[in-house]
Parts: sequence; structure tokens; C-alpha cells
Amino acid sequence: MKVPCLFPVMIFLVLFLPVQAAQVEWAVKEYHGNKYVPLSQVKEFYQMTAMTVSGTSITLQNSEVTMKFRAGSQEVLMNNVKFIFSHNVVALGSYHISVTDLLKVIDPVLRPYKIKEAKPFDTVIIDPGHGGKDGGAVNSLGTEADYNLKVARMLVENLRRKGFKVVMTRSSDTFISLQDRVRMANQYQNAIFISIHFNSLGTRGRSEARGIETFTLSPTGVAHYGRSLKESDFVKRQGNEQDSANIALATAVHWGSLQMLARANLTVPDRGIRRARYSVLTGIKHPAILFEGGFMSHPREKYLIHNPNYQRTLAKAIAEAVAFYRKATLQKVGTAKR
Repeated sequence: MKVPCLFPVMIFLVLFLPVQAAQVEWAVKEYHGNKYVPLSQVKEFYQMTAMTVSGTSITLQNSEVTMKFRAGSQEVLMNNVKFIFSHNVVALGSYHISVTDLLKVIDPVLRPYKIKEAKPFDTVIIDPGHGGKDGGAVNSLGTEADYNLKVARMLVENLRRKGFKVVMTRSSDTFISLQDRVRMANQYQNAIFISIHFNSLGTRGRSEARGIETFTLSPTGVAHYGRSLKESDFVKRQGNEQDSANIALATAVHWGSLQMLARANLTVPDRGIRRARYSVLTGIKHPAILFEGGFMSHPREKYLIHNPNYQRTLAKAIAEAVAFYRKATLQKVGTAKR
């Protein structure tokens, strides 16, 4: 059974179509303290029809899904959506991926209806980042805190039209601590959490870094993006209870935003779905993501961010993605016995 796509027809989001998995006895190998499985078994388990190896590039595909890997890299494309894996693809006689990435990325993306922690929800908690004395990133056109709030307000309107209850952690230019944002969000039941931000880099990267990226909480034993592993990374956080739901929500929002922006001739690069240990993600009891809608530090992208049409398009795309995520994860009601 295929899930009706709630995005317009041009968005071919087959990542969320059910995959009937085969029975596989996994050949697990230990490498540098992590467990790995062969990509050939990933092919078999998800009933891919082809596996192509060209040098260090590996492609798995069937009529609905194409996954592209590169040995020695954490960047993986699944139907041209970029994911940053927790660990590199490695050659251990044949090419292998980590069990963490199999369980925390590939399976929930391909089989969202199997995500046990993805419960029915009717409330969306929108967190406009920064505010008040904390303006966030600043450029010649405005402040991140202001842009976050503008997009959040538009998103609230879109979600309410779809029948969702909506809560905002702030609805004005007010400073709210990270702890208070988490505390406020956790007061609600049957909810998901989306934190809205815009990005910035220092002087060195100002002229180059651009595009959107979406963060979910790093799984236990995985570092915050861009830094080395710490002892504290092995402590399981409340947000890790939702690891699989987090990545499914991130996929819907990230892919939907890229596609809707492209159709509006507002194309931005795909910087990928990434892992991080942001405070607003670690303590949240709901499926949660942090969305970065572009780089205020980029000399051209800052004008996109300032464009009300860009802001409206992002808000509409995120709302569509939330509805799609709910539809995709609730398939399990009808397919669990298949």
C-alpha cells in the first residue's frame, strides 16, 4: 500500500513509501568500537533490485528508492536528499555502514510506519529561536530573531488551517531561556516540536556557506556535528527516546522545504540532515527538529531570507511536511499485521 502524497504531485517523496523487508541474518562486524553491517545485506533486507559499485561509490536502488554512498564519507543521498550519517561508510572486505545509521536513519526513513515512538499528535510546538536581548545572527538587513518569529507566525497560520493545535514558545520579541523553552514544550501531550532558525558563519565562511539544513538530536554515542566525541555524548538524553521519529520528521520538513522553494524559483542548496546536541533537542520528550532556513551571512542568501515570499514558502512547506509526517507514521495502524 502506498501512502497518498500530501505534497503537490511534483514532489516525489518516495522515501516514505512502505518497504516490505526481507528476513536477513545480519553479519555484524566490529570496527573502531562500532558495529557495522554489509551494504549487500541492506540491499537484501529492503529488497533493492540493484547494487552498483564504481570505485568508492556504491548505489542501491529499486523502482522507488535510490541510495548513494561513498566509502570514507558520512554524506549519503537517499532519493537525492542529503543525510549526514553518524559514521563513515567503511570497507571491511566489502562496504559496510554502521548499525547506528541503519537503525537511526535508513529504517525510519524507509519504514516510518514501523516507528513505535511516533504516536498520534494534534499539537505542534513552534519555537522561534532567540529573541529579546538575544538577537541571534545579525546582518545589514535584520536580525535572526525577527526572521525566526516572522516565519513562525506564518507557520502557525498554515498549521491551524490544517486543523492542528499550535503553541509558540514566544510570540513577541522576548527572551526565553533554552531551559524554559524545553519546560514549556514538555507541558503538552501528543505533540511535535520544531525550532526555527537562520544560520550564520564568521568572516572566513561568509561568502561561501549557504543553504538549508535540519538537525535532529545526536543518537547516544554520536558527537555533536563538527566536534569530536566527548564522554557526555554516551549519556542517553530524553530526546533520544524519539530518535527514529526525529529523523522521519526531519526528512519530511527538509525535503519538502527544498522542493517547494525550488518550485517557487527560490532554490537554495541542500546542506543535509545533520546530528547535533542542541539544548532545545536534548530535553524534549516529543519528536523534535531544529530547522535552519538559510545563511544570513551569505551576501546573496541574506536577501532571500529577507524576502517575504521566501518566508511564506518556508512556512507553507513546513506545514505541508508536518501533515505528511503524521500521515506517513500513522500507516502502522493499517499495516502492522502485514
